[in-house]
Amino acid sequence: MSNSTLAGPPGECCRQTVHHVGTPRGALEYIAGVNTYIARPTSGNVDKIILFFSDVYGALYTNSQLVMDYWAESGYLVLGLDYFEGDSKALLNLADGTFDYPGWIKKKQARAAVLVPPWIEAVRERFGTDVKYTCVGYCFGAPYVMDLFKTDWIVAGAFGHPAFLNEGHFRGIQRPLLMSCAEIDHTFPLESRRKAEDMLVEQKATYYIQVFSSVKHGFALRGDPSVPAEKWAKEESARAILDWFSHFCG
Repeated sequence: MSNSTLAGPPGECCRQTVHHVGTPRGALEYIAGVNTYIARPTSGNVDKIILFFSDVYGALYTNSQLVMDYWAESGYLVLGLDYFEGDSKALLNLADGTFDYPGWIKKKQARAAVLVPPWIEAVRERFGTDVKYTCVGYCFGAPYVMDLFKTDWIVAGAFGHPAFLNEGHFRGIQRPLLMSCAEIDHTFPLESRRKAEDMLVEQKATYYIQVFSSVKHGFALRGDPSVPAEKWAKEESARAILDWFSHFCG
């Protein structure tokens, strides 16, 4: 059985960013020893939770925090773990030709594999099993969403412009999946996206695919708000993910 790569590792495009303007309103707490951004719903009720798995800039990046705040405003408790342990700032020095980006990615991927499982366990222990859990991942964070799709306690999930996915990630998924994709994406190109769709169709999975023209990998968290197409795609992606979760969480 083939286990071909569908979404490759993060490339240089994943280091390109436009800083979004806003003041995050969440708080930082340690869960299972990992610094975690927590955006709380204004209602104070905790019956719906989004587990947020960031791109290479991490959950503590303002762009990520503002998206988590947006979902919290609609009634979700959103939890984003910093599996980079504060080391994502190295990516901002794009002019540093000595920075070993592929080596950094490999090191962080190995470390995240250690941090994520106990963090998830601690979250479930802290917030209970009666709440409805959803999950979303961007780029580097997409595989953690797909791994959770093999469990029976996640209600629904989504990813945006993914990395590190292979055919095995799409086999045997048990939960509804939203794929938020860019037309221009060397990491998850057209052929891979269509192969993933074929696999979902074959399994009669519950899924939704959105593809935004004229935008590139990273648009959902690092799109340029001054470019109308990028601004709309970024906002529509976040809104669609929210609606997707609300459809299944009630």
